[in-house]
Amino acid sequence: MQRDLVGYGGSPPKIEWPNGARLALSVVINFEEGAEPSVADGDFESEPGAETPIAAERDVRNTLNESHFEYGSRVGFWRLVDIFDEYDVKVTFFACGRALERNPRAAAAITERGHEPCSHGYLWLDYFRLPPEQQREDMLKSIEAIRRTTGRRPVGFLPRGATVECREMAVEEGGFIYESMTYSEDLPHFLDVKGKRFLTIPYTLDNNDFRYWRSFLEPEQFTRYLSASLDRLYKEAARTPKMMSVGLHLRTSGLPARANAVEAFVAYARSRPGVWFARREDIARVWWEQFG
Repeated sequence: MQRDLVGYGGSPPKIEWPNGARLALSVVINFEEGAEPSVADGDFESEPGAETPIAAERDVRNTLNESHFEYGSRVGFWRLVDIFDEYDVKVTFFACGRALERNPRAAAAITERGHEPCSHGYLWLDYFRLPPEQQREDMLKSIEAIRRTTGRRPVGFLPRGATVECREMAVEEGGFIYESMTYSEDLPHFLDVKGKRFLTIPYTLDNNDFRYWRSFLEPEQFTRYLSASLDRLYKEAARTPKMMSVGLHLRTSGLPARANAVEAFVAYARSRPGVWFARREDIARVWWEQFG
């Protein structure tokens, strides 16, 4: 697959969002808790990426970090879905299969409350570290685990550390109508994957709560940042409809003060006429219908 540095060339397509909306707002919640690398699960080392300041040695359980992930699954999940219920917002879960298997009650609640389960792999690990046959095995296990625990087969795919090979495998497998392995656009676009058109709905590291680990200290900063992004896109959407992505994590935005930041942004976005809170599968279906 060749790189494309031109894209829409300043003339993006004029998508017609449902009910005349001018901005599609895709909120994503990453459900990785229980699928991360852990010595307790037989891995060589535990996942170092979290907020606990103490890193364990290899072959030693990092129980502090484990408990941080456990908080996201035990508490953060329910806090966030309750907020979205209150504002009648439907979101997409980038969900790891093993994470859902370890919390079947939460897994069932995803679809019971009208949200979308999207495959984030079976294990939360970097695909680029795996040979292609292991990437395929993990992808297939994720599909089955999500179908079994949520009652729905995922139609979207975004593994951690995505590769060219896993995009090709997603096309070959069939059943996926989009992937989110890019950060290259504000709008969906088609890729040529082994001679077939495949839709990518770009994700974001910009409007993402991992900034709490890198830059933000106060929740209000996150609310202001998301609102500023929405304001810019909303203004541009007066000419051509736009899309905005937001990325959240259970163990991060599921914490009390940070959940307030999410709620404040949702309330702000709800106050703007023409903002459509959309699951990524809904965005994909509209795009295929109009441009497929």
